[in-house]
Amino acid sequence: MHFIILEEVDSTNSYVSRHSGELSDGTMVVAMTQTAGRGQRGNSWESAPGENLTATLFHRPTGIEPRRQFAISEAVALAVADYLRDEGIPATVKWPNDIYVGDRKISGILIEHSVTSQAIEHSRIGIGLNVNQEQFESDAPNPVSMMQLTGMRRDISRTAAAVGARLEKKLAMATDPEGREQLHRDLTASLWRGDGKPYRFRRRSDGSVFEGIIVAVDPEGPITIEDTAKGLKETFLFKEVEFIL
Repeated sequence: MHFIILEEVDSTNSYVSRHSGELSDGTMVVAMTQTAGRGQRGNSWESAPGENLTATLFHRPTGIEPRRQFAISEAVALAVADYLRDEGIPATVKWPNDIYVGDRKISGILIEHSVTSQAIEHSRIGIGLNVNQEQFESDAPNPVSMMQLTGMRRDISRTAAAVGARLEKKLAMATDPEGREQLHRDLTASLWRGDGKPYRFRRRSDGSVFEGIIVAVDPEGPITIEDTAKGLKETFLFKEVEFIL
């Protein structure tokens, strides 16, 4: 893996998008400061300068059809969760790919694909991991950092290298059917609130709130939740259902 370290950039995903024609496969762009870091659904990603890992991996997948692109999301989420667990932090994966410790968010992942009808041309895999930040100023309800959980400061460059090594391993698994099956089993075992207990959810279509149990996550991405009051199972695509903390 090749690393590019930037002192300041608008966002690493935007940088990689602008330079995709110049970057080699497996290049990770790491920024000490992002002026316009991006998260899912157009949200910003708060990160104090130099305190956290804000990075984007430029990846050219092989052997992955566009309809199976969720395998990349699974690989990335599990790579970050594995790193945290190796550091003694009990991380879980909140569908589709946020990383939680208990009910607190420690990492966000934003994956953008350049896709043709036949193949994924390249992926821009953005990762924000709260490492050393001790105070969060935004109105995000539940951020937490490795420092807050363990009391230890970590070198950002070493953290990037450690996460990068796990990304290489997990993304390699996504290139063959057996590897994808294992990734999916591991994701299911790591799923936040995937313990068979009822939790509150909100349908984004109409804002209705219901209690439900996560039944399954499909290998192609959709999640199935059973509405416990109605006894009915409903399948949701990305952004169609919201977890209520």
